[in-house]
Amino acid sequence: MFVQRELGKVIKKFISKRKSILLLGPRQTGKTSLVENSIQTDLEISFLQTHNKLKYEKNPELLIQEIRPLKDKLGKIPLIYLDEIQKVPSLLDEIQFAIDKKLAIFILTGSSARKLRRQQKEINLLPGRLISLRLDPFTHEEYPNRSLRDLLYYGSLPEISLENDDDYIETLLESYVQTYLEEEIRMEALVREVGTFNRFLEFAGIESSKLLSFSSISQELGVAHTTVQNYFQVLVDTLVAERIDPVVKSSTRKRLVKSSRYLIFDMGVRRQCANEGTNLSKEKEGELFEHFIGLELIKLARLKSKKIKIKFWKDLNGPEVDWIIDSPSGQIPIEVKLTSTPKKRDIRHLELFLDEYQDTQKGFVVCQTEKDLTLSDRITAISWKKLSQLIP
Repeated sequence: MFVQRELGKVIKKFISKRKSILLLGPRQTGKTSLVENSIQTDLEISFLQTHNKLKYEKNPELLIQEIRPLKDKLGKIPLIYLDEIQKVPSLLDEIQFAIDKKLAIFILTGSSARKLRRQQKEINLLPGRLISLRLDPFTHEEYPNRSLRDLLYYGSLPEISLENDDDYIETLLESYVQTYLEEEIRMEALVREVGTFNRFLEFAGIESSKLLSFSSISQELGVAHTTVQNYFQVLVDTLVAERIDPVVKSSTRKRLVKSSRYLIFDMGVRRQCANEGTNLSKEKEGELFEHFIGLELIKLARLKSKKIKIKFWKDLNGPEVDWIIDSPSGQIPIEVKLTSTPKKRDIRHLELFLDEYQDTQKGFVVCQTEKDLTLSDRITAISWKKLSQLIP
């Protein structure tokens, strides 16, 4: 079963304008399925196949040699789909040449920006030539037939979302962590101590979305804090973690947190990394709900505009706001509560934020209410299912 993705519309728009696409996303978010079910391509090459990888590594010029006769045969500029491009980064020069000479339009997919950077190139290495896009797990709006509990415990990866057998879902998530995170990403980090990296993944899952102390984790693991920082950067580069920066500007508060938070990209993967079960306390479920809302906001913001960032706000003296939608049109502070009946006490930090940043007019509590609730003249409680309404 193929579920239509919002990003498919964006890709089609750019392809119609003859722009090449770099589509990045974590493994198993459906990049291949999206391209194959949404776009008619003229040539497909997957570098997951060893013979293709070896062939083009040995002779990158072969790509141009194959494109020229294809263009002549078709009588038009061909659309070329190259899957897992980070496995053969030496092809990027040939791709740039083909785009500049109008020999082809490309859709490049990949699951790691790290290998591209090893070649002294950034993922926007072809400015004006490649449109860089990101495919995430399903948003709730893309596939709404899931309970909140399933979303918190099992996540939103396409294959997981379409499966009804909980035992099989557990097997899929275990396999994802063991074969991809523990093996492939460990090799990305050039880690020799398997046990150390596996324990790091557990810490990353448990501490996901919380403020981190690299030094505390380093003491637990018995490695340098710079090693822990590098591990987290590997997770970001391989698209397994999101780095969320804080709001740091304030005219009156001098002790705002400046450290970032890291969120594992999917709730089910997070739980497997943390070695947690599916019967957690209400307090823990509240933490998961906050994490989930952060991920949903990130996904929705990416679909809307690259200029929209998701941040958070925290004063070391106590006040904090879970998430801030930071866009060119202003900031929108959001408090997350698992309850369906938020109280006045739940909005006190939102009120402080609105007083501190007087250009910000409205704040929101995202919760399980069925109907919008007015909590003050500046703050409204809305259902988590209506998150997209908050993205400007």
